Amino acid sequence: MKPNAIRIDPEDNVAMALEDIKKGETIDISEEMSITAITDIPFSHKVAIKEIRAGSDIVKFGEIIGEAKEDLKVGDWIHTHNIIIDEEQL
Repeated sequence: MKPNAIRIDPEDNVAMALEDIKKGETIDISEEMSITAITDIPFSHKVAIKEIRAGSDIVKFGEIIGEAKEDLKVGDWIHTHNIIIDEEQL
C-alpha cells in the first residue's frame, strides 16, 4: 500500500493529501489508518482524520493552525471555507 496522504504528528487531527483524491476514494494514511473521502480533496490540502466539532482546534504538524467553523466528519476536506485560520500560526 502506497500512502496517498500523510499525518505528520500523532496529535494531528488532519492529514495532507499527497495527490488529488476524489470523493469516495480510499485515503491510505498508514498501515493502520485508511478512511474514505466524503468530498474531493485537492493535492496538498488537508483532510479530517477524526470527527472535529465546531469550535474545536485543527491540529497539523502537532500545532494548532485554526478552529473548525462547523462540525467536520472523517474524510471532509479542510480549507478556508470551514476553518478559521489562527493568524499567529501563519
